[in-house]
Amino acid sequence: MTQNIYDESAFFENYSQLRRSVEGLAGAPEWPALQSLLPNLNGLKIVDLGCGFGWFCRWARQQGAAQVLGLDISDKMLARATAATSDTTIIYAKADMEKLNLPRASFDLAYSSLALHYVEDLAGLMANVHDAILPGGRLIFSIEHPIYMAPENPRWLVGSDGRKIWPLDSYLNEGRRISDWLAKGVIKQHRTIGTTLNMLIHTGFTITHVEEWGPTARQIDAMPELAEERERPMFMLIAAQH
Repeated sequence: MTQNIYDESAFFENYSQLRRSVEGLAGAPEWPALQSLLPNLNGLKIVDLGCGFGWFCRWARQQGAAQVLGLDISDKMLARATAATSDTTIIYAKADMEKLNLPRASFDLAYSSLALHYVEDLAGLMANVHDAILPGGRLIFSIEHPIYMAPENPRWLVGSDGRKIWPLDSYLNEGRRISDWLAKGVIKQHRTIGTTLNMLIHTGFTITHVEEWGPTARQIDAMPELAEERERPMFMLIAAQH
């Protein structure tokens, strides 16, 4: 079973204060790049894997999506999403991604933002998602970049010149990573770039875009704190087609 860290009080309280939690999609610096990968959503049936507060679900409906299913393991996240949503064509449901069983050929688009790196049996999930997407449909998702996730104890180091250095250790040692992010003992699953891409190919997807995301100069001008994200990629964005 996927760790349900989002229902732990300390984590949920801290997560709720993040800019992306308060401002929604506009507060996520990688959103413009992720949005550019999306097709025209008008009339599409969409599943959001790890929907959180439901920001994408509501945005998708504003873009004309016919139906959106938002799935998450967290009761607290789903309660917040439900409270913020009055659209009956958006359905929220509790689901463990390790045991997901989506109906076959039911969606035009599967979307996920920063959720799949928590899933241990990602190959099994991707096989189910592939079966659930209609021919010609798409899978678009973001995850923490493997370079960002790889260190056993991720933290910035400082070089002799005072420059911040991100350690790239244990990259080929795939598997569980435990970090203290917003709360102690957060479990994530590290995979190399090759493992992730080959998994999608072997599942039957055609990869159409891979992006090792970093902030633009304009974003850094607006939010100088993003400058350190140019030192190593924090997110990886992937688009694939059935």
